[in-house]
Amino acid sequence: MSEPRTVEDLLRTLAPRVLGVLVRRHGQFDACEDAVQEALLAAAVQWPAEGVPDEPAGWLVTVAGRRLTDQWRSESARRRRETAVAMSRPYHELITPAPAEELERHGDDTLTLLFLCCHPALSAPSQIALTLRAVGGLTTEQIARAFLVPETTMAQRISRAKQKIKEAGATFSMPAGPERAGRIAVVLQVLYLIFNEGYTATSGPDLQNVELTAEAIRLTREVRRLLAEDDTAAGETAGLLALMLLTDSRRATRSTPDGGLVPLAEQDRSRWDADLIREGTELIEHTLATAVPGPYQIQAAIAAVHAEAGSTKETDWDQVLVLYELLDRMSPNPMVTLNRAIASAQVYGPKAGLDLLDSLAADKRVARHHRLDAVRAHLLELAGDLDAAREAYVRAARRTVSLPEQRYLEAKAAALR
Repeated sequence: MSEPRTVEDLLRTLAPRVLGVLVRRHGQFDACEDAVQEALLAAAVQWPAEGVPDEPAGWLVTVAGRRLTDQWRSESARRRRETAVAMSRPYHELITPAPAEELERHGDDTLTLLFLCCHPALSAPSQIALTLRAVGGLTTEQIARAFLVPETTMAQRISRAKQKIKEAGATFSMPAGPERAGRIAVVLQVLYLIFNEGYTATSGPDLQNVELTAEAIRLTREVRRLLAEDDTAAGETAGLLALMLLTDSRRATRSTPDGGLVPLAEQDRSRWDADLIREGTELIEHTLATAVPGPYQIQAAIAAVHAEAGSTKETDWDQVLVLYELLDRMSPNPMVTLNRAIASAQVYGPKAGLDLLDSLAADKRVARHHRLDAVRAHLLELAGDLDAAREAYVRAARRTVSLPEQRYLEAKAAALR
């Protein structure tokens, strides 16, 4: 691994810990987060050339603390005095960091930051963006590139998110009781969305963004470690992690050398990552035996069935269908019904799958989604209705904004002429 990549990984790991120290010490999440980003940028420039300091966390806290005091010194003397009084300490203490002691005393603040970034006052896109920046350690430029928007647009989105958190009066502490239980679900949903966006980019020239999937897996591991004593949350967190690992095991086989999409049925399963499959399978088997099953655990179980099969033909489709039926009852969702239709077609024939798709025709959430047309085209092709299948492939290609998916669907349509 190259030195710059090593530095980048280290900074990403340290970012939430450093931010936690500053927010605990000074409050003002928005100002502290900006200061940490400046410190990370300085480290990214200096460390590859000068070497990583002996205490990298202390270095980052010191630099970020100085950025804060520089900002505060530019304000009026009254504001500086009020800040010092409000914090009940002399102003000069604001630039005297003690990172080692504070890191040891408070431990890892990743989960607290996740809860803060997933505040219900924020929209889902803002929750994801702020989580990637404050907890994931990604720069605004990296996040903007992942979501295919200009850097200035993403900077404004993150700035508004931080302002909303400030206006909501959110504190840097773990919420308790029902609020905590409700927020855990949001945290897991954000991580799930981050992983999905990385695994299959919703738009743009690339099929997947490895940086996003890796970050989602890292953060989910962290959540699972920190929630070890919470049975309900730990079960679904473990299920989400297992789902990510089993799904990510296929990454190397999902695209051709030129970036083309390779569907599951055509992937070379001998190249799937055996270590990820082993870890994910063991994790979901243990979790299902010890925790109350939830939607993420069911999805992980489905992924495990696929991982155990040598080919599409050898897949235990009866078991997959039963699991999708359970998931559809547990967490109704049009995308779950789409996958259930595919499994039904494998078990009972393409007409059974097409009948399920017809039940989604009136659902506005999915009626014009390219995936509905793509699944319909696949099932029509299996049923032998090639003209209708070709038309559905063409519609799907027109409706997707992912170039790899578009090229694949166009090729399928052309092959049926």
